[in-house]
Amino acid sequence: SIGSELCRQITRFNPAELILVEASEANLYAIQMELQHELNFPGCRCILSRVQNRSLMDHVFSSYQPQLIFHAAAYKHVPMLEQNPWKAITNNVVGSQVVMELAMKYGVERFVLVSTDKAVRPTNVMGASKRLAELMVQSMQGNCTRFMAVRFGNVIGSSGSVLPLFRRQLE
Repeated sequence: SIGSELCRQITRFNPAELILVEASEANLYAIQMELQHELNFPGCRCILSRVQNRSLMDHVFSSYQPQLIFHAAAYKHVPMLEQNPWKAITNNVVGSQVVMELAMKYGVERFVLVSTDKAVRPTNVMGASKRLAELMVQSMQGNCTRFMAVRFGNVIGSSGSVLPLFRRQLE
């Protein structure tokens, strides 16, 4: 996932700790093992949770006092979200709102929302939900936390990429 790749890149800067929040037990375990055993980074703490869980996220922020947040938690599969639009809202919008509000509450220095090129002129539920999260980031300006968003297009090999599907079809 994009979040996993961010973790790989961040470890190169040798942070004191890297707090990973992930809803998928298998994905969280996989990146934890990779960071600890392949990249020799012992400072990762793993939180198995959805970002919409405000009480647990509040506890995480209170316990770890993060300085920088890369918020990459999002549903990304356009056809799936067209069939389940409420999930795009609860995950991509409500989840983003929870972590943005907690970032302000706990005085996080910087908050980076990982968005998508599909938010430019949204033509589907996924793009619209990510655009709404971007607008929320813009509305948070002026506080002690510096909010920003970055848009990525399709990231080859990520969980939202069609490359694994094409590879299986070719096989």
